[in-house]
Amino acid sequence: MSSRLLFTSKAALRAILVPELILVPASTLFSVAVLAASVTTSDVNVQDVYDTHCSTCHSASLRGSAHGAALKGPAFVDKWADQPVSKLLTYLKSNMPPGQSAALTVHEHVALADFIVAANADKLVGSTLAKGSVSASKAIDSDPAANSIDLDQTTADTSNGEVQWSGADAIDQLARSAGGFQNLTIDDYRAVTSETLANPPAEDWLSWRRTLDGHAHSPLQQINRENVGGLQLRWSLSMGDGSNQGTPLVRDGVMFLTHPGNRIQAVNGATGDVLWEYQYSYPAAAKLLGGPTRNIAIYGDALFLATYDAAVVAIDARSGNELWRSEKADYREAYTHSAGPIIADGVVISGINGCEWFTEDGCFITGHDPVTGKELWRTSTLAMPGTDAYASWGDVAPDRRGGGDNWIAGSYDPKLKLFILGTSQAKPWVAVSRGMSVDDAALYTNSTLALDPHTGEIVWHYQHIPGETIDMEVGFERILADIDGNKVVLTVGKDGILWKLDRATGAFQALLETQEQNIFEELDTETGRVRYREEIRKAAIGDTFTACPGIYGGHNWQASAYDANKHRLFLPLHQLCTDMTPREVDLGPGGGGYGADSVTYPMPGKEDATGLLMAIDARDMTPLWSHEQRVIYQTGALSTDGNLVFIGDLDRYFHAYDADSGEELWSTRLAAPAHGYPISYAAGGRQFVAVQSGIGVFRALTAILYPDLYQPVGGQTLYVYELPQSP
Repeated sequence: MSSRLLFTSKAALRAILVPELILVPASTLFSVAVLAASVTTSDVNVQDVYDTHCSTCHSASLRGSAHGAALKGPAFVDKWADQPVSKLLTYLKSNMPPGQSAALTVHEHVALADFIVAANADKLVGSTLAKGSVSASKAIDSDPAANSIDLDQTTADTSNGEVQWSGADAIDQLARSAGGFQNLTIDDYRAVTSETLANPPAEDWLSWRRTLDGHAHSPLQQINRENVGGLQLRWSLSMGDGSNQGTPLVRDGVMFLTHPGNRIQAVNGATGDVLWEYQYSYPAAAKLLGGPTRNIAIYGDALFLATYDAAVVAIDARSGNELWRSEKADYREAYTHSAGPIIADGVVISGINGCEWFTEDGCFITGHDPVTGKELWRTSTLAMPGTDAYASWGDVAPDRRGGGDNWIAGSYDPKLKLFILGTSQAKPWVAVSRGMSVDDAALYTNSTLALDPHTGEIVWHYQHIPGETIDMEVGFERILADIDGNKVVLTVGKDGILWKLDRATGAFQALLETQEQNIFEELDTETGRVRYREEIRKAAIGDTFTACPGIYGGHNWQASAYDANKHRLFLPLHQLCTDMTPREVDLGPGGGGYGADSVTYPMPGKEDATGLLMAIDARDMTPLWSHEQRVIYQTGALSTDGNLVFIGDLDRYFHAYDADSGEELWSTRLAAPAHGYPISYAAGGRQFVAVQSGIGVFRALTAILYPDLYQPVGGQTLYVYELPQSP
């Protein structure tokens, strides 16, 4: 009988994952039906899982050691033969590896349970443990005491008393897996209301860009341009591997930190003490682009996470326990999330990604009930049959229409009761690759949409670049600004064009070319109408054309900040160009994709100045100052009432600039490139500034742009800074 098992589950995802087990010979496959869930496929190499997570304590032979009980032989059989396999599974899920049980998926735990049983098969014939089919869900629900079974012993329990070490690295592996951390409860947590979200306390950071209007501006001023030079590290915390593009939230001094890997921790914002941890279990195939989770939301007593596998979950903010899970789509059709929810008048609103592949439903936005998780409405970002906008796709069938993704969270105006967000371009990227021309507008892609938060109705839309054909979407942050009584939306796309729209109607007001560009031969500042240059309009399959800015910007996910007191926008930009070549794409059922080859490089004359931070007066769209540097900025901007702008970059520096002049006042160097969205908050009467590091998937670009620059693969960390405390 082989000791190497393959585990296959045909199931998907889970409100509370409770599998049914079917024990079969070790040489066969497991089939696990996950109750009340759709179907997925997950292969587990159980030998590798055991070697990585279990062998250090229990030995490679399963015979145990001084640090773990025997998992094979008389001692194991005596303890477990009369127990149902569901009880063994419950124990493994609750306790193994020590302090890190959430690091393994349910499928891996099930595979380990069978692996252990199979290793003892000749001694378990006819026993309860070896019986063929057990409902683990029923056993776990009816017998909570199963969690208390003591499998792991501090003294070896083997047949001959030997202590086994697999090698010198076993000690290191033991140190990595050891720990007894238990989740705590935040007893003094205060619920967050819609009024609190609209006007948060100065000390808190309660939404992606702090306020629902997307400003990313903190009114705190204990740290200011006079003393920022004294900033020092207060505490730091290691984070999970992946694209570390998250945004911590802070409520009453408690930070809710989102890691790559759909993991959330509650942390004491003043000390760095971890209070609780939540790990969502997802299939590996659902993870997109290194797994960025750019934001979570908070409302009432719950946090809301949009998961890799196209679901929304609610987590108890006090305890870290999962409250509900609502599946939005089937991740096997490529649906996933990179942006998280925003709370709009008590509705949990989120978009979705993965719409480069053709599906019947296409991309959409949903609203969910925060208490029950019930989906309240669903609005397609692709024009539907029977609407005037449907014809904007030409002759393309509805199930061959791609794009309209939502990569970045939206903003909410509680007075106008409008939820406002951006959609990405049509896909495949180039019009000819999708069987269209640039004259086919392809609504509602590459647009700003204003939705009724309670019905999902599109109240108005503005399409920035009709028929977009270079992967140059205007799909990023929407800043809601009130300028001398004028309610506007400000947004910037990859092409570096800053747009100003009327917030109530979507009418065009103004635009600004923040960088030199060669994409549009016409750009009407009175009407907002744009026209591609002829080479781009007429590009055929295989024709290469140049676009400056390129497909990484210009602007990208590194969001701007806005100081409403001074009507000042702080905008990160990349000074890069791209050569793009359209390719043929399968336009049949289930086809689609991106459909182009591209090469990105510095703008001519900007080889040593690819990073740009610009300050703009939003009243008249006039640039005030700019700061260039060799490498690109890799975080969003953060502004404060201390007259400061914070931002981090690829070369591991975290900077503070004078908001009036752009002069650099302070910087520090991190262990890895800065990433994500810096925030500022207060706890215990002290102001803090926090930033994350760990570049993730973006390294695929930057390693080519800056081959001489040291860019560590890992280093995902949260850093928290404060001024020196008085003695």
